[in-house]
Amino acid sequence: MLDYSSLLLAAALSGTCLSITMFAIWFTAPQARSMLTVACGILVLVVHVVLFWHYARDPSPWLCQIVLALLSLGFLILCLSAMQYLGMRDYRRAVLPTLAAMAVCAGATYLGFDGVGFIITYATVTALLLAMGVIFWVKGDHDSRILLVVSFLSGVCALSFGLCGAVLLVKGQWVLGIAPDNWAERLNSVVSVACMTGLGALTFSLHHLRAQIELKAETMTDPLTGLMNRRALTAFYGERVFGPFMSVAIFDLDHFKRTNDVFGHPVGDQVLRRFAAVIRRYARTGVDAFRLGGEEFVLVMSRMTEEKAYDIASKISVAFGTEVVATQLGPLRSTVSGGIGFGGTGGTSLDDVLAEADAALYAAKRAGRNRVVAQNKASKADAPALRSA
Repeated sequence: MLDYSSLLLAAALSGTCLSITMFAIWFTAPQARSMLTVACGILVLVVHVVLFWHYARDPSPWLCQIVLALLSLGFLILCLSAMQYLGMRDYRRAVLPTLAAMAVCAGATYLGFDGVGFIITYATVTALLLAMGVIFWVKGDHDSRILLVVSFLSGVCALSFGLCGAVLLVKGQWVLGIAPDNWAERLNSVVSVACMTGLGALTFSLHHLRAQIELKAETMTDPLTGLMNRRALTAFYGERVFGPFMSVAIFDLDHFKRTNDVFGHPVGDQVLRRFAAVIRRYARTGVDAFRLGGEEFVLVMSRMTEEKAYDIASKISVAFGTEVVATQLGPLRSTVSGGIGFGGTGGTSLDDVLAEADAALYAAKRAGRNRVVAQNKASKADAPALRSA
C-alpha cells in the first residue's frame, strides 16, 4: 500500500523545485510574466499540500477551510497564467465563478459539512483544469503536438480530482471530520505529481518556443515601419516558384534624398512610416508587404490576375500621393514610383521576378515618376498613376 504521507511530501518537494525554477526564469526574463504567475500558483499549491499533510495528522475545522481555499486559489492562479500567456484578458470569467465556489465551500465547511466542502473544491479544480486544457488547445498558436500534450495532462489531472469528489459523493460522505483517505486520493497524489511535473516541463518548452518565435519575428521585422524586411522576403519566397498568378511590385519613393536634405531625416522617417501605413492597408491573405531598405518597398501578390495586381499597385501609388506630412517648412506631399514583375507559366524564381519588377521601376522613373509600370504590358508601360483610389 502506498504511503500517503510520502506521496504528499513528494508532491510538495516537486512543486517547490518547479516553483523555484520558474522564479529563476522570470528573474532572468522579467517580460515572461506568465512564468511568475505560474510560479506563484505552484507555490500556493505547495503550501496547500504542506497544510493538508498537517491537517491529515491533526484535523481542525479552520485548517480545513484554509486547505480547501488554497487548493482552489492555486489552480485559479494557474488558470489565469494560461490566460495571461495566451493574451486572454477577461479574467473575470475564471475569477468570479471560482470565488463564488470558494465562498459556498467555506460556508458548508463552517456549518460542519466538510465533506461537501471537499466535493465543491474538487469540482472547482476539475473545472479549472479542464478550462486550462481547452484554452490551450483552442487559443494556442504554437506546435500542436505540445499543445495536445498540455491539454491531455490537464485533462488527466482534472479527471483525478473529479474522481476524488465522485468517491465522496457516491459514498454520501457529507461530514468527514478528518482528511479524506481513499484510493482516489492516493491516485490523485500520484497523478498530480506526474502531471504537474510534466506541465512544468512543457511550460518551459512553450516559454522557449515563444522566445524563439519573438526573436525570429524581430530579425524579420523592419524596426522603423513594422513591415517585414529583406530577410523575411528571402525566407518566405526565396525558394518559391512564381506562377502566372503571382507577381511582385517594387516601390521607390520619389526624390527621397531631397526630402531628407530639405526637411531632415526625422521627417523622412515619417514619410517612410506613412507609406508603410498605406501599403499595409492593402495587405491581406496572399498579399505581403516588405521594406527592402532605404526608401524601397516590395509587395508580393498571390492568387490574382495581372490586371488585379496592377490595380492594387496603382491604388497604393495614388493613396500615398494624397498623404500630407506636417513639417516646420509647411505641408509635405510625396509620391512613389512602382514597377511590377510577373511569374510565368513555366515558373519563375524570386530573383527573376524582382529583376523584371526593378526594370519596370526604372521605366517608371524615366517616364516621369509618380506612376506604376508593368514592364511586360506594353499598353501599361507609359501609363501614369491613376488619379483616384
